Amino acid sequence: MYSVLRPLLFRLDAERAHGWTLRLLNAAHQLGILQLALPGAGAGAGAGAGSGAATGAGSSPVRLMGLTFPNRVGLAAGYDKNATCIDALGMLGFGFIEVGTVTPKPQPGNARPRIFRIREAQAVINRMGFPNEGVAALCARLRLRRFRGVCGVNIGKNAGTPLEQAEADYAACLQAVYPYADYVTVNVSSPNTVGLRELEQEARLARLLESLLETRARLVREHSRRVPLLVKLSPDLSDEALAATAAVVGKLGIDGVVATNTTIQRPRVAGLPGAGEAGGLSGAPLLELATATVRKLRGHLGAGVPIIGVGGIASAACARQMLAAGADLMQIYTGLVYRGPRLVRELCQL
Repeated sequence: MYSVLRPLLFRLDAERAHGWTLRLLNAAHQLGILQLALPGAGAGAGAGAGSGAATGAGSSPVRLMGLTFPNRVGLAAGYDKNATCIDALGMLGFGFIEVGTVTPKPQPGNARPRIFRIREAQAVINRMGFPNEGVAALCARLRLRRFRGVCGVNIGKNAGTPLEQAEADYAACLQAVYPYADYVTVNVSSPNTVGLRELEQEARLARLLESLLETRARLVREHSRRVPLLVKLSPDLSDEALAATAAVVGKLGIDGVVATNTTIQRPRVAGLPGAGEAGGLSGAPLLELATATVRKLRGHLGAGVPIIGVGGIASAACARQMLAAGADLMQIYTGLVYRGPRLVRELCQL
């Protein structure tokens, strides 16, 4: 079906096409079409239901961070920012889905247009700036989800919040999503919120994560469950900065790392239409940077810290590169835009 719909969707502005894709997925799910497409995947109980979830064809469950991932294939944050499509997306065969990035208050994000396809390179540039309906709306939807895979929540700060007050925004999001999330990812690496990447600096990152660990310790007592805390990193960190960041992660006992976010570099797209747009580049050209970052992180962190590899995975061959670099799990986004649900099936066979 996607091979028929894609040419129509690609005639639309990229952001409008994405909105229509979510609507069509939800409609197909409600009509039972997705259930026919992938029997046995998707529906079940709510938060914490990573244990005992159905697996995609050919996949094997993976136990990490106290969670059972039905398979290694996840959907990256940004695709379902407001958690409006979890159950439908789950029916495509994902073992886990990460929603968000969510902020404490609703915000419109940056001015449109803000998503640009680079078709020749199977890439996208976006400068979205965390548009979302706010954490209260997201939590209301998380309460109702039936997806049986693992559901993570990616959290950030509002654009209008000064960096000096960022800890409060992240803590507010963590507290709000804690009863509903299977894990929480701290996004300090988006290039599209002014100043956000300064939070990746060693001292700032340590303060932020220490604050969130204190908040989590209180929430563990209140809810009698421990939700893993991960941090999402940039592919644009220097080797020295990446080593320092990994040292913070290891010292504080952060549960895992998501590597990587989009890049402000322009590998293999120079001169192509749209390549000069400001924002973060994702898709096939990001693979080399992302796998290099994962490989370096694995070297710094050793075998004990889970890494979710994301960036440029558009085929089984790409996924094998990411796993060989040291990733335990993988996420896709732009690859799904260009190849559709068949990519999920392909990756689940690994």
